[in-house]
Amino acid sequence: MRSSAFAMPAVVAVLALVAAPGAALAQPPATTPIPPPNNPNDPPASAPNGPQPLGHAIGDAGTALSMIRLLPASAPTNTILPGYSDKLPKQSALEVGFGLSSAQVNSESYLATEHSIAQASPGGVAVQGKSPQSPGSVAQTSPPDNTKPMTFGLNPPQTPLDALVRVGLMNGSAHARWSETLGPCVTPLSDASTSVANLSLLNAIPTLPGTTDLTGKLTDSKLNPDQLTALTDQLKALPGPLAELGGLLPGPGSGKGDGSLISLPNTLSTRSVVELVDIPGSANKAVRSTSTLQVASLNLLGGTPFAMSINVVSQPTLQVTSTGDAKTSTVKYVAPVLQVKQGDKVLYTLDAAHPTFDVPIGIPLPGLSSQLPDAFKKLPLVGDLANALPKDSPLIPKAGELNQLKLDIGVFRLSIAGLQQKTDDMTQPFKGHQLAASARMLDLQLLPTQALGLPGLPSALAQVSLGEQIARAAAPTGGVVCGTAGGPPAKAPPQKEPPLAYTSAYQAIPMFWTGTTLLMLGVIMVAALPRRRRDQP
Repeated sequence: MRSSAFAMPAVVAVLALVAAPGAALAQPPATTPIPPPNNPNDPPASAPNGPQPLGHAIGDAGTALSMIRLLPASAPTNTILPGYSDKLPKQSALEVGFGLSSAQVNSESYLATEHSIAQASPGGVAVQGKSPQSPGSVAQTSPPDNTKPMTFGLNPPQTPLDALVRVGLMNGSAHARWSETLGPCVTPLSDASTSVANLSLLNAIPTLPGTTDLTGKLTDSKLNPDQLTALTDQLKALPGPLAELGGLLPGPGSGKGDGSLISLPNTLSTRSVVELVDIPGSANKAVRSTSTLQVASLNLLGGTPFAMSINVVSQPTLQVTSTGDAKTSTVKYVAPVLQVKQGDKVLYTLDAAHPTFDVPIGIPLPGLSSQLPDAFKKLPLVGDLANALPKDSPLIPKAGELNQLKLDIGVFRLSIAGLQQKTDDMTQPFKGHQLAASARMLDLQLLPTQALGLPGLPSALAQVSLGEQIARAAAPTGGVVCGTAGGPPAKAPPQKEPPLAYTSAYQAIPMFWTGTTLLMLGVIMVAALPRRRRDQP
């Protein structure tokens, strides 16, 4: 169970943790269900034998460096439970995740090997919620206990997914522990981490047409006939199809990071940990789940005239602690602060107070194309033209006027996904308190405008999420007790043998002479006393 054979369920579990944080908050921790008896009249499974830990704890943490979703919320969720497919949120047609780490603890799981699970995966793919096996993943389960973590190092080869993502050298570690007698009262309990040397996302947009000639295909466009004709003519003149954003993206066959929609040139890492921590003033423990992310900066359309940089000023950390009591259980979140720059100019600062920023994508009309520098000609314009032009460009004073000579066909929406929380007082599988929270460092959505009138176009063409985090913790009322119960009865201390009777000669002789002496004294006293005669009648 602690080998690469566990990789597929590991990746599925990691993707389940990080792929839909909002939906995951409403779900209990997933474990193998208890199989019912073949005959409903048969008794249930027998209770476990031997010493059992007293501690009850449930917790999980999941972190993903990146998640790409094509056609989000477009595919129904399949389930074996009748009638539940319509109640569950829809999934993306395709999800690709990289740099995945997951730590899970569940003292109530039916299978002993699910008490503690740590998983680290270079990546995973889910097609309408179904995930094939991902090579290079490591997963460790406990019990039995593991003194050392499992690790992996992988330099991913070129694959057909290079159109979506290109990854550099990756490393990961997974460490799961569990005590047969103390249960979760071990350190570390469940700890998983991944690191990636570099990462580039979306060399192409598969949901957009791979041709430049869209004549007669923009049937749902809201443009008037003259504007629609001008748009289709300008699209023909672009060096690449819309799937490559008119030539801004390098295309599916390049395998390069330059020009990708998003690229992260520096080392980035994730870590997910579930542990027990002290409760002030109590001998019991609290369950703490922590998700951390380390990212320095990322580039948007790097290597193009419209390149932008996003600096991560504040690293996000999500920590959930359950003491079993709603009053003392906490959710702590360090929200990220992102600085969006184009050239030397700061365009926007994304934080909790200002969570969204839109960057338009426009097609220049003929009157604008003729005035642009050669590097800008026959390319879609991203953002404000004044920010992309060189500092000494004579076009800067009239950039506002020139921005009117383009048709916006899409928009990049940058947003910080705010913290979502859910709390519950539990009665099953034990009485206590549970907290769950999720957040994302950055969402980038490619949204079409009303000008791009392709039939059946979804509301979001693609969505890239960076730094997805989820954490959950549940503890029984009063906290986690560290101890053992139900073991074999303790051996009673050997009883002292009762003292023997005085049968030893060394003890019997003094007693004999003492008794003899007393008897002789009694005889002498009786003989010495005068006798009283009885009078004769």
